Amino acid sequence: MFTGIVEEVGEVADIRQSDDVVVLTVRGHRVADVAHGDSIAVNGCCLTAVDPERTGAADGLIRLELVPETLKRTSLGNVTAGSTVNLERAVPAGGRLDGHIVQGHVDGIATLVSREPGERSDELRFSLPAELSRYVVEKGSIAVDGVSLTVAAVYPDGFGVALIPTTLADTTLGVRRPGDTVNLEVDVIAKYVERMTAGYLHDRAQSATDGPGAGSGQEGAGR
Repeated sequence: MFTGIVEEVGEVADIRQSDDVVVLTVRGHRVADVAHGDSIAVNGCCLTAVDPERTGAADGLIRLELVPETLKRTSLGNVTAGSTVNLERAVPAGGRLDGHIVQGHVDGIATLVSREPGERSDELRFSLPAELSRYVVEKGSIAVDGVSLTVAAVYPDGFGVALIPTTLADTTLGVRRPGDTVNLEVDVIAKYVERMTAGYLHDRAQSATDGPGAGSGQEGAGR
């Protein structure tokens, strides 16, 4: 689990793809103390660190493995050597939850539609895949490229956020431009609530259809 509080903006050092696996090497000195098998979020996508002793943690290099399908379903398909990425290690048990619950499971890709610079903050507007719109509410939480943000506005085809100076300086969102794609992860609590209420409403509807006398016919016939 992650919190959406980016620890470091890293840099893609190398990316190599074979038929069944992609090896992504990123440079991030602050998060380089990962062990083999540890999880790390790269632009909000949970990846697994492998063979850190071979990668060269002293140089801040982290070697990560992923499948080609991940490149198709996330904005990581657009990164190249030299690209900057948001990095966050998995939160330890007992760690502070300063953002919101982020799983690192990307729900969809959005496009930055517009950017309005302010005196000290920027307002960004993103597109939103239709299938995710029901999970996004004003003042709710959303992860954009792994950054925990509060939804400032909801539109028929997207949503808006306001970025404070710290977020602009400490994440890649400070340099994103209209047309850039980002990873989205909606609030997992909203998805659980939908699933639970859907089952409840289905049961209620089924009870109403069956009626209060359902199941009593056989008992009456035996009298």
